[in-house]
Amino acid sequence: MKKLALLFSVICVLACSESRKDAVQNNEEEQFINELLSKMTIEEKIGQTNLRGTSSRTKVLPEELKEAVRKGEIGAFLNVMNLDYVDELQRIAVEESPNGIPLIFSRDVIHGFKTIFPIPLGIAATWDTEVAKVSSKIAAFEASGAGIRWTFAPMLDISRDSRWGRIAESPGEDPYLASLLGAAYVEGFQGNDLSDPTRIAACAKHFIGYGAAIGGRDYNTANINEPLLRNVYLPPFEAALNAGSATVMTSFNEVNGIPATGNEFLLKQVLRDELKFDGFVVSDWDASIEMIAHGFAKDEKHAAELSAKAGMDMEMTSKSYEHHLKTLIDEGKISILELDDFVLNILRIKYRLGLFNNPYRSKEHTGDFYAESHLKEAKNAALKSAVLLKNDNILPLKKETKIAVIGPLANAPHEQLGTWTFDGEKEHTVTPLDVFESQKASFKFANGLTHSRDTSKKGFANAINVAKQSDIILFFGGEEAILSGEAHSRANIDLPGAQEELIEALSKLDKPIVLIIMAGRPISMSNILDKTSAVLMAWHPGTMGGEALYDIIYGIEEPGGRLPVSWPKTAGQLPYFYNHKNTGRPASKEEFVGINDIPIHAWQSSLGNDSHYLDAGFTPQFPFGYGLSYSKFRYDNLTIAKDTIGFNEDLEVKVTITNIGERKSKEIVQLYTQDVVGSITRPVKELKRFKHVVLESGQSKDVSFTISSKDLQFVNSKLVHSAEEGDFNLWIGSHALEGLKMSFYLKE
Repeated sequence: MKKLALLFSVICVLACSESRKDAVQNNEEEQFINELLSKMTIEEKIGQTNLRGTSSRTKVLPEELKEAVRKGEIGAFLNVMNLDYVDELQRIAVEESPNGIPLIFSRDVIHGFKTIFPIPLGIAATWDTEVAKVSSKIAAFEASGAGIRWTFAPMLDISRDSRWGRIAESPGEDPYLASLLGAAYVEGFQGNDLSDPTRIAACAKHFIGYGAAIGGRDYNTANINEPLLRNVYLPPFEAALNAGSATVMTSFNEVNGIPATGNEFLLKQVLRDELKFDGFVVSDWDASIEMIAHGFAKDEKHAAELSAKAGMDMEMTSKSYEHHLKTLIDEGKISILELDDFVLNILRIKYRLGLFNNPYRSKEHTGDFYAESHLKEAKNAALKSAVLLKNDNILPLKKETKIAVIGPLANAPHEQLGTWTFDGEKEHTVTPLDVFESQKASFKFANGLTHSRDTSKKGFANAINVAKQSDIILFFGGEEAILSGEAHSRANIDLPGAQEELIEALSKLDKPIVLIIMAGRPISMSNILDKTSAVLMAWHPGTMGGEALYDIIYGIEEPGGRLPVSWPKTAGQLPYFYNHKNTGRPASKEEFVGINDIPIHAWQSSLGNDSHYLDAGFTPQFPFGYGLSYSKFRYDNLTIAKDTIGFNEDLEVKVTITNIGERKSKEIVQLYTQDVVGSITRPVKELKRFKHVVLESGQSKDVSFTISSKDLQFVNSKLVHSAEEGDFNLWIGSHALEGLKMSFYLKE
């Protein structure tokens, strides 16, 4: 007992010591930035709120820009990629500006800097927080070698509509999975010490509801009631802030009639008061003055007033603060204390970045662009993100199989990198064709189409001729990188151009077609799915996508991904998400009446009597969490420790998983719950846990999960966050539409 007491005392001393150390550090931080603030003129204070940029292609650094830095009129830069300019601007800020306040240099480093990883939706498909963390750590290491210390990532917008171009950047449709990924991204970018010169400040964006844009049209209106906002859209941001995200970016859209950049409720009450955020808030590009077009601000001055009242600290590119903040303070519409808060928030992050002690980029830290270890991790991410959607015992291929490699994305190094890759270089991209050639595979190549939107059929004949000489057709299709991302929403999410027509023509040869899709969103395949023998979703897989796909195709590795979004049959089903609510007439197999089931001259009635589309039904093409492996798994013996638990008790859940296939393989075991009756209606299912399980052929393993009432909490109509007594259903399975089921009761 004495030993235990001594150990406990040591632990307490260490913990208290760490707590005191943090308190001292925070006190030193606040003392430093407050003393600095006291020396600043109002013009310098406003200068800290200004985020300015240059074109990456700028040949000469403008003198007026240098003079603005010299006067302390700029707080941060974006898109300054000439290292000489970075060094010169920072030198002027530190050595010539009135108080020597260093600049922050920023860039959109979204899924890699030079070494490009799969798009964020692809990273989400790994269901692997370590992949997210490693990808952002490497991105930070490379980007910081170019003087970048702040990235506009991660994007944490829940996305339920594949028409939205920025679904490519999203963590998917589920708040639980998105929260885990959001925290991992922040940890990867920032590490344990933000002052480490190989780390960069994260920016949780876009706050908030951007992914709920009506019709999947970018920048559009979002109507989100407050319980929905708090139950679905807010959790990923809360997780990122708990992980220490240094900054937050406002979203372009309005939420319930008020643009986010001028939304005092969101930026002050939710972000500052409730989530205790003490970093700084930056607008998105021109988002402040775009409130004029929204019809919320009457002019630029009014936009500055609304943004300042809402608590926006730094303005990206537009100049409403620069032009009007001093006048607004002189007129008493904005107080000097409000401006001081903005500046303190900005200086606090500069302090934490270590810029006051070490403002200059290290000439020794080059970023090790495309280091072997970086490429290895990029390939690993591509392997784990690829989702096998269909496989009629075609994959993996045998080495001797004669292959026709066809399609516009088989050798498209730029497109393979995906959206938001300003600094990725196609010369370093390894395409599938590159690897087939280097490995001397038994193949012939004909692209058939020059790019994804190509409508010309002049390449069809050559592609068909090559296919005739082969045993199997590998069709690499999808979207060019520019077809997803910001401002690239699509009403029709079929394969663009003449890709479907080429697949149709190839299918007449009666040879197996393996469709490999590279795209920034789920692609509807209703017209061609039955023409394929296998479908593999590669997303835009990044620099090492070719090597990863080669290994998957030949079975050297398995496709490791599971869908982070529901895959629609057609755009007409959108928005679609697994964690929807029931209606008073929920759809079911038993009640469903399809369009072709209706008799001619049928008597007018509500056939089916439930909520569905006559022509698309009520289920997706592939459900959330879905993904095949090269083996098969059986789920047995679902048990729960007890059928009633109290609010302070845990519930242990067990299931037996058996690999009934012929090779070692991985399964992602998923646990979902349903609150059967709530004070507000609850989703039909919600993801609560998952585990990666690797099993040898024939091997069985008991997999256990623990949940509690904390996992069953939600925000109700009175904005109370708690669990409620009642019945709950629980499923464990391989995706959201299936699983073994049990029930339990939560009792107060």
